[in-house]
Amino acid sequence: MTVRTRYAPSPTGMMHVGNLRTALYEYLVARSAGGKFVLRIEDTDQERFVEGAEQVIYRTLATVGLTHDEGPDVGGEYGPYVQSERLPLYKEYAEQLVKMGKAYYCFCTKERLEAMHEKGFGGYDRHCRDLPQEEIDRLLAAGTPYVIRQRVPLDGSTTYTDAVYGEITIENKEIEDQVLLKSDGYPTYNFANVIDDHLMHITHVVRGSEYLTSTPKYDLLYESFGWDKPVYVHLPLIMGKDADGTVSKLSKRHGSTSFEGLTSEGYLPEAVVNYIALLGWAPKDNEEIFTLSELEKVFSVDGISKSPAVFDYDKLLWMNGEYIRRMSPDAFRQRAMVQYRAVFGDAEKPWDVLDTILQPRVTKFTDIPGLLGFFAALPEYGAELFVNKKSKTNLENSKVMLENAMEALEGVETWDVDTLHGVLIGLAEKLGVKNGTLLWPVRIAAAGQTVTPGGAMEILAVLGKEESLRRLGIGIAKL
Repeated sequence: MTVRTRYAPSPTGMMHVGNLRTALYEYLVARSAGGKFVLRIEDTDQERFVEGAEQVIYRTLATVGLTHDEGPDVGGEYGPYVQSERLPLYKEYAEQLVKMGKAYYCFCTKERLEAMHEKGFGGYDRHCRDLPQEEIDRLLAAGTPYVIRQRVPLDGSTTYTDAVYGEITIENKEIEDQVLLKSDGYPTYNFANVIDDHLMHITHVVRGSEYLTSTPKYDLLYESFGWDKPVYVHLPLIMGKDADGTVSKLSKRHGSTSFEGLTSEGYLPEAVVNYIALLGWAPKDNEEIFTLSELEKVFSVDGISKSPAVFDYDKLLWMNGEYIRRMSPDAFRQRAMVQYRAVFGDAEKPWDVLDTILQPRVTKFTDIPGLLGFFAALPEYGAELFVNKKSKTNLENSKVMLENAMEALEGVETWDVDTLHGVLIGLAEKLGVKNGTLLWPVRIAAAGQTVTPGGAMEILAVLGKEESLRRLGIGIAKL
């Protein structure tokens, strides 16, 4: 048997991390078994359709590297892969169920259903389940709008086995006679899912654990048609940390929950995918950093947990930093250059110096402009910043250090880190002071702040000679 999975999103907005995890696990179940990964667009809920959402799906999958073998854009032998293009199929199968006595026409008006719910009846009261055939024929002949509902057994129970949660049993009396075909001819999500999964030979259905109790409805449909059932793989919920330390289902109050929201904040797509893979799945060893191709090799369904997973933004931030540190110098420069230009515009700078001081430190590329802001404009600062016990500096000796540094630096012709390092370390030795006693006031004067990426030499190299001397002069004036 060839393993075939499908990712079947509805084009209703941004891709939530829960949706992306489902897509990732569907992909990994297929790839780890040498199977096929199918993309199907489920657009039958026209009321929730969002213009442009389908493009978000394609763009996200392409960005994270989840390539599909069949789909609307690449074709395949079981197309079309957009549900709205398959409407005649669903009506045909729904009518077949009616003839088999496994479904029935329901002529209840919207007003009747609303009134029933207002009285506190939660489901459907099966009002049309046993209408006489003559009444059904009369209503159909009169063109009365109808839906087709599933005829669920009134007694007994339905049991199925989930690959993660084991055996699940639901009493049939708890299962509603769900709508299969709506009055506008569109199928419901649940019905179209079963028809398409069967016709597309889907072997494994991966979805969130919120579908655990509704799966018997699917199973009853498979049994009605006499079709083989897929392997069900239900995934644990994704939770978020609340301010009081408790957890609740992940939502916007916890932080960005969409893939595009996370990437716009500076998280790398590959880091997001890696982190999401660990939300509910644990590898057999303690390794945490995986490329997508590595995940394809090590992923297995038996590693999926039943327990809810907590989305930890601090852990994602750490992982993002790890990805940045593992980048090649060229890859780092390419990603960082957009941020460099945001600070320096078209000016040319010793980019290698910035690369060297930032790659080991940043956890998100979007942090770079904030870290480098002092290069664009010297912040307002007070002379008290020159005082530092550890470096043994005070207002008096800082002024002396800056005056000597400025004099030594005015004669420097080759303005780079190595040359500046030699000049300043040599000057400290000549003055008979510790390196920090000289370099602290130089760094404060050059940066205007106590915390900087890189030391005095790197900052001076990036500023350039003219701006460096100007800032040292401002520092002397303050002292």
